[in-house]
Amino acid sequence: MKPEPLLRRGWTTGACATAAAKAAYAALLTGHFPDPVEITLPGGQNAAFTLAESALSEAAAMAAVVKDAGDDPDVTHGALLRVTLRIGPPGSGVTFHAGEGVGTVTRPGLAIPPGEPAINPVPRQMIRTAIAELAAQHCAPGDAIVEISIPGGGALATRTLNGRLGITGGLSILGTTGIVIPFSCSAWIHSIHRGIDVARAGGITHVAGSTGNVSETAVRALHHLPEAALLEMGDFVGGMLKYLKSHPVPRVTIAGGVAKMTKLAQGRLDLHSKRGEVDFPGLAAAAQTAGCAPEIIEPIRHANTAAQVFELASAHGTALGDAIAAQAWRVAAAVLEDSATELEILLFDRTGTLQGRAGFAPVHMRKRLV
Repeated sequence: MKPEPLLRRGWTTGACATAAAKAAYAALLTGHFPDPVEITLPGGQNAAFTLAESALSEAAAMAAVVKDAGDDPDVTHGALLRVTLRIGPPGSGVTFHAGEGVGTVTRPGLAIPPGEPAINPVPRQMIRTAIAELAAQHCAPGDAIVEISIPGGGALATRTLNGRLGITGGLSILGTTGIVIPFSCSAWIHSIHRGIDVARAGGITHVAGSTGNVSETAVRALHHLPEAALLEMGDFVGGMLKYLKSHPVPRVTIAGGVAKMTKLAQGRLDLHSKRGEVDFPGLAAAAQTAGCAPEIIEPIRHANTAAQVFELASAHGTALGDAIAAQAWRVAAAVLEDSATELEILLFDRTGTLQGRAGFAPVHMRKRLV
């Protein structure tokens, strides 16, 4: 079997902005842009970036870097990170401004307070460090006004979770390592955590994590939830629940398609197909316990899809969905442990029709409900 090729890593928007800021500040101090410009990443590695644009005047310097996300399907791949840098008032330090295509934080709960440009703490520190190093080399005060722009960033932001998190007007400058790892699970889980933070800070008492658009639309309609209460959980139910354990919300709904909720019922906290398929013999045993007709137990055992199983059960008048939801509730409740959170599980088919439900109950009662 031919081995899969290694995926190429890329650079975060924070790393690209740092490189552009360093080049611009160097030009203000020396009259010349370093190209390529080298920066130090948070982990101590060095990385070099080629400038796509540069311009120098008496009052400001501008440098730009094109983001290369490697083999990751990042919406910002190929975007231009443009930094315009000016010398700041004495003693002002490094201040940040959002230019075209960079968003502004409008809701509490994120690492950056409302009213600030959506430039995360690690990229801010990377830029401050790069400026401080150059200032020390050239005996300069190190006061700088840093404006970051991403042309077209407003349109790109509509394909991200920024609107749901309360970041308006554009993209965020992100990154904790400076490196983009292709198809990183951590990036998705990080966005789930930030969604929980925003919901809690906004006083929202009921959040819903959904595996996809169909289940999200259905659960939103069922409970009349605001957008900030909706978490794009995807396959990462475990990542969401573990964070909710230490950052609790009074009510939590987990909603998903029949196949993914069956995986949860069977003990999986990562619902991706690569991490395991539905256990059909196990599903047949659950169907038997739920009272499915004996003549369909063997077809369930050899079914091709979970949807086929639920269609069989429904045709024979068995509420298999409720049984699977109850078992999924117990698995999820065990992650939340002894919190006072009330948990609900919902199963939907491809049309958004409710196929199974385990209603709200406090997770600390799970041992009594087994």
